[in-house]
Amino acid sequence: MTAPSRPTPPLVRTFTQRFSCTPRGARLARQLALVSLHDWGVPEGTALSDDAGLLVAELASNAATHGRVLGRDFELRMVLLGGGDPHSAGVLRLEVSDPRRDRRPAVQPHAYQAEAGYGLRIVDAVAADWGVVDRIIGKTVWAELTTLRAPAAPGR
Repeated sequence: MTAPSRPTPPLVRTFTQRFSCTPRGARLARQLALVSLHDWGVPEGTALSDDAGLLVAELASNAATHGRVLGRDFELRMVLLGGGDPHSAGVLRLEVSDPRRDRRPAVQPHAYQAEAGYGLRIVDAVAADWGVVDRIIGKTVWAELTTLRAPAAPGR
């Protein structure tokens, strides 16, 4: 008699870092997010890495531009939750927190020949889901991407 097999618990990886509310801080957030994903087995140039880089760039840029409060930083938090078996889907959750609660992001209506205001349209199009939650000080804008692990190679 064999014992029933238990499902493998999901693999969870996290990255959290604070950055200055500047364009340089936003660029660094994107770069470190891509490095972390690479360390987690998601190489640059893959769809997940490209989408995550785009979302982090947009959310961090918004935090540095619209969520800026003198002397305060913004925070990037990434959580990669993998499924228990190699063929199950997982979730990559990206969170950017800034100290301003009064400026809530929203998808703006299309403005003919507008040079700005497309960022959250990109987030809305790329992310599986996204939203905003209040914090004690400020807010967190989050976005999620679904992941699907590639099937394991035969013999592994």
